[in-house]
Amino acid sequence: MKLPMDDEHAALFTVGQVADMLQVRQAFLRRIDDHQVVSPQRSPGGQRRYSRHEVGRIQQVVTMMDEGMTLPAIRRIIELQHELAELTRERDELARRLDALGEGGGPR
Repeated sequence: MKLPMDDEHAALFTVGQVADMLQVRQAFLRRIDDHQVVSPQRSPGGQRRYSRHEVGRIQQVVTMMDEGMTLPAIRRIIELQHELAELTRERDELARRLDALGEGGGPR
């Protein structure tokens, strides 16, 4: 049985918990959500709930801001990282299909 703590995308943490974990202000977390840099899930009551994956992403944002990057630049970097991951998955799937066709003993 898979527990919620085992799922890095399970929304487990409140704004206050994440702020304490990462030593950032709650207003900072709300700001990066408003700028669509890291947007957590919402509880049925509308409160932000963060997953371990999102906490890791926030750590990246803090590091990039410490290096002098703006939130729009950080959002674009994150978008490009996501696009690159998608393209890599597609490439790997196509390579797997080509390998399977080659192993099928088709015409050469």
